[in-house]
Amino acid sequence: MKTPARTDAGPGTLADRFEAAFGAPPHGVWAAPGRVNLIGEHTDYNEGFVLPFAIDNRARTAVRLRGDSAVRLLSTFGDQGLVEADTGALAPGTVTGWAKYPLGVVWALQQHGIGVPGFDLLLDSDVPLGAGLSSSHAIECAVVTALNELTGAGLSAEEMVLLTQHAENAFVGAPTGIMDQSASLRGATGHAVFLDCRDQSVELVPFQALEAGLVLLVIDTKVEHSHADGGYASRRASCEVGAELMGVKALRDVSVADLQEASGLLDATTFRRTRHIVTENDRVLQTVNVLQTRGPAHIGSLLDDSHASMRDDFEISCPELDLAVDTARAHGAIGARMTGGGFGGSAIALTPVQDEQHVRDAVVRAFADAGFTRPDIFTVTPAAGAERIR
Repeated sequence: MKTPARTDAGPGTLADRFEAAFGAPPHGVWAAPGRVNLIGEHTDYNEGFVLPFAIDNRARTAVRLRGDSAVRLLSTFGDQGLVEADTGALAPGTVTGWAKYPLGVVWALQQHGIGVPGFDLLLDSDVPLGAGLSSSHAIECAVVTALNELTGAGLSAEEMVLLTQHAENAFVGAPTGIMDQSASLRGATGHAVFLDCRDQSVELVPFQALEAGLVLLVIDTKVEHSHADGGYASRRASCEVGAELMGVKALRDVSVADLQEASGLLDATTFRRTRHIVTENDRVLQTVNVLQTRGPAHIGSLLDDSHASMRDDFEISCPELDLAVDTARAHGAIGARMTGGGFGGSAIALTPVQDEQHVRDAVVRAFADAGFTRPDIFTVTPAAGAERIR
């Protein structure tokens, strides 16, 4: 088999680079966005409510089907090298590195009874890695969108959400919920995705910060995290224990009024984990109501309360995230919180346009004074979900 050419140098579109690497043009190019979660953290696998939105940073995949069962994967990111596999020999635990995300999707499609032929794939992404912006799910959603079309599988967005979740849980080994895939596959420009994780129902909620004189800053702390590690899994296990002891199917079914009863049934740690989920679900519902009735300038205190709950009750923050949030709030942000699974990644800060540079400068200065790695700070706006772009 001829070795594809290098792809990490030279101009041209992704399709051009694919043809240069594999010797033939792709059958198409598909893109799927990363996401920022405005509010609603760790509520998804508790069958609760979340409010993410797709962002304008995307993973793009150029794909060409083959006439055999061979898979060849290349990435434009660094010197990753060619990854080769066979669609008939995929199994959980057999793939490492970035390739486990597209190959996990292939495996999940096969588990669903969908035949996937061999293919060549070139990946390009500008979703920051390890920043809590769901770079891995962006890859999976771009790949499942491409293969859904190319194989004629005819899957709905809801079905693709569940397939990519299965790939994450069973193939990648990360016990995630459905929030990230739902935002990436079902997002819309100018809107957040209000998702009920019990029945997958979605309502698009306007979130147009700029029209309200605001920007949403993402502060990437450069502290990398992984959903496949023990911290995420242990939080999920605590939630399952809490639901069992409370006699409910999921913590979604526990109300704020039930927390007094919960405090007498649960040990201190399980109670704190439960309290975060219960109050966070309530904050999501409040945020949706405020956005629909008063606008984004009035959700700041809900963002602040969410961060305090994740820091103190769910204990998934870290010094860098806390410093980013506290500094942004002290220098003009009307609300700030960590976003994503925690243990690193990014914070968001809803900031008046006129204070944006002041907040940026203050956070960079605070990180330098603390001896932390310089953060990346950028703005995001709600963007379209996964789609074919060529």
